[in-house]
Amino acid sequence: MNWKEDYKKKLTTAAEAVKAIKSGDRVVVGHAYGQPQHLVDAMVANKDAYENVEILHMVSISPAPYCQPEMQGHFIHNSFFVGVNSRDAVNEGRAKYTPCFFHELPRLFTNGVLPVDVTMCQLSPPDENGNCSFGISVDYTKPAAEASKIVIAQINEQMPRTLGDSFIPVSQLDYIVEYNEPLLELGAVKQASTEVEKEQYVARIVAEMEIGANCAQLIDDGACLQLGIGAIPDAVVSFLTEKKDLGIHTEMFSDGVVDLIEKGVVTGARKNFNPKKAVANFLMGTRRLYDFVHDNPSVEMHPVNYTNDPCIIGQNDNMVAINSCLQVDLLGQVASDTIGSVQFAGVGGQVDFIRGASRSKGGKSILAFPSTARGGKYSRVVPRLDAGAAVTTSRNDVHYLVTEHGIADLRGKSLRERADALINIAHPDFREQLMKELGEMHLF
Repeated sequence: MNWKEDYKKKLTTAAEAVKAIKSGDRVVVGHAYGQPQHLVDAMVANKDAYENVEILHMVSISPAPYCQPEMQGHFIHNSFFVGVNSRDAVNEGRAKYTPCFFHELPRLFTNGVLPVDVTMCQLSPPDENGNCSFGISVDYTKPAAEASKIVIAQINEQMPRTLGDSFIPVSQLDYIVEYNEPLLELGAVKQASTEVEKEQYVARIVAEMEIGANCAQLIDDGACLQLGIGAIPDAVVSFLTEKKDLGIHTEMFSDGVVDLIEKGVVTGARKNFNPKKAVANFLMGTRRLYDFVHDNPSVEMHPVNYTNDPCIIGQNDNMVAINSCLQVDLLGQVASDTIGSVQFAGVGGQVDFIRGASRSKGGKSILAFPSTARGGKYSRVVPRLDAGAAVTTSRNDVHYLVTEHGIADLRGKSLRERADALINIAHPDFREQLMKELGEMHLF
């Protein structure tokens, strides 16, 4: 049977396809903006047929109705990165959180620790050879599909065909649902309404731009970058327009990298590993980004166990990893995924890239963050992490910490030298109290 006949044989509706899910199954759902929305909606609509179906994924950008209280008994969500749509469920005990370095997630699926019954993914239409692309969500989704007993694929003409290690043949799909819908995109930032909110908004923008400028000082021509998503990475990008021959090896990128490529700033010409290729495992942006990566030979998408493997990352010379955090104590311990005992996010690829950059010749890792939280009420530099907080990045791994007030290089510094450097980049309003508490810690 040729692939076209096989494809037609497997065509069905979403409502029929999700009947393949049985009570007690473990279902992996495509990641972030690659989530197959139509399939998820059909699964939730079929909830009465299920008991204790376990839903696994990292970030869910679209609504996650299976996390709602009324879904108890039908679904239980197991999150590897808590987001807005799953945070309440996890912290109220209606969902689970499983800590895991991002690059190790596929191994849980492939070595039987978390065997996969069903993978629901969103793919591009097949090419002339019968291969579909995972498009903007290769990450853990491709390894999960390859390890899964059943693969349900939503074929969406709006999913770009990305190149690299991003393909799955029609022969490996069990159910094919053709359904075209717009991919999820980054939305507009909510605007401030009250005068206090406006003042805080302006202060935040100023701080983010100062953080971006400080980070840019650490990025040399020819560096290879890992940039995440959000206001701080966007601010960093805005200060890189005069740099030359930057490269990209990252977990994900957004429209800002497209700007740098089109301006000739990112060329990959000096990359010693995967030269002239922007390498990532998932994408989050607008239609402009998705159109840019479609059939673009300068962009390669790979599973996360490749892109985020510290040994792979470290093969890039002059690797600069830029991430963020929620809190850092005077010992240099970093909390990025919890606020006290509340699970706020996840480790994601932060430690993957910090350790990868440490292995890189000329590598640097940067943790960039505003010096205060909640409109300036709280310092993010603290004597001790909040009670119950998990250490995301150990003090042994930390290199540069950057706020709007400066840069602290902790590498090779004693405990007291670290504390002094961190107080120097804390907000001035909190430095006196930090110095007082430092005196009580007896660090030498």
